[in-house]
Amino acid sequence: MNTPDLPISGSCLCGSVQVQVTAPPILTFACHCRDCQKLSVSAYSLTAMIPAEGFSVSGKLAMGGLRTAARQHHYCPHCMGFIFSRMEGVTSRINLRATILDDLTWFVPFIELMTEEKMPWASVPAEHSFARIPETAEQVEALMEAYQRR
Repeated sequence: MNTPDLPISGSCLCGSVQVQVTAPPILTFACHCRDCQKLSVSAYSLTAMIPAEGFSVSGKLAMGGLRTAARQHHYCPHCMGFIFSRMEGVTSRINLRATILDDLTWFVPFIELMTEEKMPWASVPAEHSFARIPETAEQVEALMEAYQRR
């Protein structure tokens, strides 16, 4: 299993926001939705789901993107780098934009989401693929367990 040497640090492009991860990821994924394409200015975004207690951030943050009651996106207000997201009612984990980490040699997306919106040439080596998203909490739990077993 590829896991990062902990702790692992990272920052936004300008360095104003610093993150530190002290717990291994719960799940890794690539999202092909149009929102992530626009937010990441790429064909997909790369995310490491991190236990909340294993994540710290310093520096000023701004809320942005498609901020809704269901999801809150946190950015650096200086370079506008997308840092992480929190989902409504989920306090146990955060979704970190993996590409802000200093070392990504360990990162491989375990699942890919929203493949119905992916660019026809985009390809990732994910073990599980979803046209949209897993539909139940039980599916997400099973994926997190499978990720930990691999």
